[in-house]
Formats: sequence, structure tokens, C-alpha cells
Amino acid sequence: MTFKGKTYWLVGASEGLGRALAQALSAKGARVILSARNAQRLAALSNDLDNSVALPVDVTKATSVAAAAREIFNRPEKLDGMIYCAGAYEPMRAQDWDSTATELMGEVNYMGAMRVLSHVVPAMVAKKSGHIVLIGSLAGFRGLPGAIGYGSSKAAVMHIAENLHADLHSTGVQVQCLNPGFIETRLTNKNQFSMPQLMKADQAANFCMRAMSKTGFSASFPAPFSLLFTLGRFMPLNWFQGIFRLSGNKPS
Repeated sequence: MTFKGKTYWLVGASEGLGRALAQALSAKGARVILSARNAQRLAALSNDLDNSVALPVDVTKATSVAAAAREIFNRPEKLDGMIYCAGAYEPMRAQDWDSTATELMGEVNYMGAMRVLSHVVPAMVAKKSGHIVLIGSLAGFRGLPGAIGYGSSKAAVMHIAENLHADLHSTGVQVQCLNPGFIETRLTNKNQFSMPQLMKADQAANFCMRAMSKTGFSASFPAPFSLLFTLGRFMPLNWFQGIFRLSGNKPS
């Protein structure tokens, strides 16, 4: 796959992995529609990139997503791809349950994706082409200590990606789910534990770009840390969770 000349809607572009992906796509010659809540950060990023436009959106509000989608689909250029990278994160144990934080993680990480997909999927199916990329997480593979809200919301994103892949495999619409480990961002700065194989945002973006240029459905990174989660699906749950209880680590 080549990105040059294609138009991508990148939701969650203002910070971290999303910002690095916007820069990487632009460097490959793609036109990037940059969306997030922070209009100032989007405008500053758009000014630094060739062939990009800032389109603020609040994914927790259906009316905001619908307005952004109308603007995108009313543009003369067709939408070739959408990357959902918006994320909210708060490290949390069940014993410290914070309903405001858990609900926000669900709204941003999963329901926001569903709101965006409700506009993107029908449009891409109608034109029989498109590229949908959802950013999951290693934390979405199995239940982990200290990941209340975040892990389940990412698992839900990974599950809807599989649903889409099953339904759209013969429609001309490619679906991918990319599952990173720890990325150095303002979100992981909240963690008070060591984070194995912590990646810079541009490193994670490079992993994503390589995966997006291929046809495989799912990619998890970095190795070998991601191998633990791939194989961990087949381990007894107590064994798998015990690894993280002993180490004190929780993947992001």
C-alpha cells in the first residue's frame, strides 16, 4: 500500500502516537485531516505539516462527530482511510474505583470509536473501498491488575475490529487493529511502575506505518514484550495475571 495522494482522517491527532502518526503520514505524502478536542494543538500541528487540515471534534458527543463527518464527506476529495487513535487513560485498581474516570475511558476509547465508525463504515462500504485502522493495546488481550476501565475499553475496540474484519473482508474495505505496548506520552507519565520496552511516540508510529502498508489484520508490538500477550491468551488466567502481580507492571 502507498499513502501518497491518499486522504486519511486521523482521530486523536493532537498528542502522543496520534501526533506522530500524523507526521509520518504527511511525510509519506498523504493528506491528513487532523481531529481531536484541542483546537490549538491541532492548528499548530497542521501548520507544521504539508497538505493537512485541522478539524476539531469531541468523540464523546454524537453531534460533534456527526458534524465533522458531514464536513469530511462533503469535501471534493474522497476519504481513503480513517485511523482511530483517541485515548483516555487512568491507572486504576478495582479497590480505587473512580466512576468519572472509568466512564470517560469508555466514552473516549470505545464509544468514540463507535460514533466515528457509524459514519465511516457506511460511506466506505458504499464506495467499495477504504482503510480502517483501530488502535488497540496489549492491555486489551486479557484482564490485568490495575487496568480497570482502560483494559476493557481497549478489548472492546479490538473486538469491534474483529467484527468489522469478518463482515467487510470481501467489500473492498481493509480493517486493521494495531496493539502497542508502552508509549512515552502524557498518559503513561501517570504510571508509577517500570514499563518494559517503553517506546517513543515516533518509534510506535513507525511500527504502525509498517503494519498499515501491509495487508495483515492485526499487529502487536514491540517484540518480545508483545509475545507475552500473544501467548498469554492460551495460559491459565491465574498464571498470566500472576506474572504482573509479581512484577508490579501493567501494560498500557
